[in-house]
Amino acid sequence: MLTPKEHFHGSDLEKIEQIYHIKKEEITSFGANVNPLGISPLMKKTLAENIDVVTSYPDREYTNLRKAIGTYVGADYRSILVGNGATELISLFIQLHHPKKALLLAPTYSEYEREIHLAGGECFFHFLKEENQFELCMEELKKTLTEGFDLFIICNPNNPTSTALSSNMMREILSYCKEKNIFVIVDETYVEFAPNTEEITSVPLTKEFENLVVLRGISKFFASPGLRLGYSICGNLSLLETMKKEKNPWTINSLASLAGEVMFSDIEYIKATKQLISSERDRACERLASMENVSYIQPTGNFILCKILRDDITASDLFDICIRKGLMIRDCVTFEGLSPYYFRFCMMSPEKNKELLNTIEETLHSPQK
Repeated sequence: MLTPKEHFHGSDLEKIEQIYHIKKEEITSFGANVNPLGISPLMKKTLAENIDVVTSYPDREYTNLRKAIGTYVGADYRSILVGNGATELISLFIQLHHPKKALLLAPTYSEYEREIHLAGGECFFHFLKEENQFELCMEELKKTLTEGFDLFIICNPNNPTSTALSSNMMREILSYCKEKNIFVIVDETYVEFAPNTEEITSVPLTKEFENLVVLRGISKFFASPGLRLGYSICGNLSLLETMKKEKNPWTINSLASLAGEVMFSDIEYIKATKQLISSERDRACERLASMENVSYIQPTGNFILCKILRDDITASDLFDICIRKGLMIRDCVTFEGLSPYYFRFCMMSPEKNKELLNTIEETLHSPQK
């Protein structure tokens, strides 16, 4: 085992390569939550045939890109702002909004907290309860929201729990937050992996609520983190205009802009992704349910949160065993509110998923230490 123990993220392949002496090309990253099918074939072909677009500046307004996104998500392109990954957009909004007191659900993605602190704000947590399978209790949330917050950030489906709030629940939250003058950011990074995306997405709600921004990106579902393309949907046109004025121009390069115009229309790729994730998610849950010494939270995203039910094996121990076989899971101890026994893994190829599940079962069924 590592002493002291390291905790790795899905993008830490170079670091793992140095410590474990395993070539990063030989590691299957179950911690990165990226589409195992790789990039859109249509996008790959189009970029290869149009490499000369790099000789020109992209359209300052990114009109064609925004229209492609609008068609994909079912929103007016004029309500869409694009950026250098969703991270640029959340950073821009927080810098403009200057939240003094922000509320986050916990456990959740940590980058929100960092951005709020950089802007001089303070973060507070509303903890989702393990005994409730990390499902949100609306009445408890409303009590928390009375405590003077000016910003509420929700990851939906949530990372790392893979639980999700329905659009109806979001409407209730937004209505209550509007009464309390609380702005809401909904991060929908994983919503396209959900089996019932239309029942979860808050994009249609941007037409009803001016206190809402929905964020998405292409890093996970479209397997293109290196392109750094993110987008927001917001019905508050005055806020969008302010963000456009403050945002640096041309933060998306010509290749990324063209890629976005193409990938959102690759229907066959989108359909194949949803089918693969759905079938593998169901198969993984069925396998986990048959195992001893592990429990899991019913997933909505392309990843599953599990808990080891043995005192003598932690998620860090399991990570160490798996990585030596070239299988990289996520030890979730760094997430606020989770114990050292929680780990997360995403859906990869059927063969690799089977290999990982076999390793988990063998490890957790091994004799006590």
